[in-house]
Amino acid sequence: MGLPGENTKFYETPNHPYQGERIAEESDLLSRYGLKNKEELWRAQSELRDYRREARSLLGQTGEVSGDEFVTRLQRIGILSAEEGLDDVLSLDVTDVLERRLQTIVYRDGLANTVSQARQFLNHGHITVDGRRVTAPSYKVEVSEEDAIAFDETSELTDELHPARAGAQE
Repeated sequence: MGLPGENTKFYETPNHPYQGERIAEESDLLSRYGLKNKEELWRAQSELRDYRREARSLLGQTGEVSGDEFVTRLQRIGILSAEEGLDDVLSLDVTDVLERRLQTIVYRDGLANTVSQARQFLNHGHITVDGRRVTAPSYKVEVSEEDAIAFDETSELTDELHPARAGAQE
């Protein structure tokens, strides 16, 4: 039993520690999305597991419960598109969750040359979302905030000719 006030883990580890195929797949996802360690991947997998669990629960209930709030929340953060519904939650993949991280979106928008550089820009406070400086690479970007991602106006990276942005304008 943990001490009062201590957080519990927000992820579940794999059941078996040494499975070559799973380890190779995890390593590929780590490098593709610029994750620091497997804990970040396991958090995303646990988040997806929670979404699926909630969807199964709502699909199994009879009566007036329709799950509109749950689907609206997933659509707001961009995990589901506007035309997808509760049934589509069960077919989601962990990459759908990882694509909504701020680190990935900064890289995809061309603000950084690599996903590792995007993580560095975030940790050093060069990126703002809707005018607020965000330093968490795992921040879930809502669809409405996607166009408001930019360099902080006080950052030296706002200059197009900065050496760290050399490959970005090509």
